[in-house]
Amino acid sequence: MRERQAKLLADDFTFLEAPKWRDGKIWVSDVHDKRVYAITPDGQREEICQIPGMPAGLGFMPDGRLIIASVLERKLMQWKDGKLSLYADLTGTIPYPINDFVIDAKGRIYIGNHGYDYFAGESQKPTNMHRVDPDGSVTEVATDLHFPNAAVIINDGRTLVVNETWVGHVTAFDIAEDGTLGNRRIFADLTGRGPDGMCADAAGAVWIGCYNSGEILRVLDGGEITDCFKFDGCGISCDLGGEDNHTLFLTAFIGPEEEVLQFTRRSAILTAKVNVGAPFSQCTVDGTATGKEHVP
Repeated sequence: MRERQAKLLADDFTFLEAPKWRDGKIWVSDVHDKRVYAITPDGQREEICQIPGMPAGLGFMPDGRLIIASVLERKLMQWKDGKLSLYADLTGTIPYPINDFVIDAKGRIYIGNHGYDYFAGESQKPTNMHRVDPDGSVTEVATDLHFPNAAVIINDGRTLVVNETWVGHVTAFDIAEDGTLGNRRIFADLTGRGPDGMCADAAGAVWIGCYNSGEILRVLDGGEITDCFKFDGCGISCDLGGEDNHTLFLTAFIGPEEEVLQFTRRSAILTAKVNVGAPFSQCTVDGTATGKEHVP
C-alpha cells in the first residue's frame, strides 16, 4: 500500500461532501453551512446556492443540470440557469433524511437514506435504497443496507457500488437494463473503517473516504488497498478530474470528530496527482466527452 500526500486547495468550511468535477471546477456541498460551492483549480470559491435543509449528495444529470440532496427536507433540488427549483419530493416515500446518490447515463438517480433519525439520536437500523426515474417515479431497489452512503457506477454502467458506513462494507450490485439491482455481493470488506464518500477510476477501482479512520483509500474489487491518504481528523469524500483528468480532489475534516457537530470550520479540500484518471464517461467539458486518454 502506497502512503500518499495531498496539498491544500481551500479550507474554512464546515463539512465538505460529495465533490464533483464539472466544467473546470470542483462542485461541493458544505453540509452544516447549508451552501453549495464551485471551486476553481486555483482555490477560488463561488457560492452557487443555499439549501436550508442541508445539502449532501451532488450529481449532474446527462443534460447538465445539477441535482442536490436536501437532507432534512427529503427533497432533490435542481440548479439550472442560475435558479434553484424542486426536482423530486421524496417525503411520501422515504421517512428518513436522505443522503448521497449516483446518477446513471439514463438520468436515473440511486439514492440512500439514514434509515433512522440520526440527528435525534435514534438507534441505528438497516434501511433501503431507492431509484428516482426521470418521469418522477420512485422505486425501492435494495433493502437491508446499513446507512447506504456514497455510490458509484462502474463497468460501463453494469455495476453499482455503494458504501454501507456503519458495517464497513462496500457492496456491489448488478444493474439490469430496466434499472433494477441484483446479485448483491461484497466489493470490499472495510470492517473497522466507516466508508463515507466515494469515486471510481478508469481501472474499476474506487477511492473511498473513511470517516472514522481519517483515511482516503484506493480499493480494488476484492478488498485490496493500493493507496492511502491519512489525515489528522475525518476522511470524507473525493472525486477525480482536473484539466489533466488525473487530479484527485479529497475532502476531509482536519480536527477532532467531536468538533464536526459543533460546526467548527475545519473542513478542507485538497488535491493530489494520481496515475489512473476518471472513467471516460466523466471526462467532459460542458457535458461533451473530450476523448482524453484516462489511463496513462
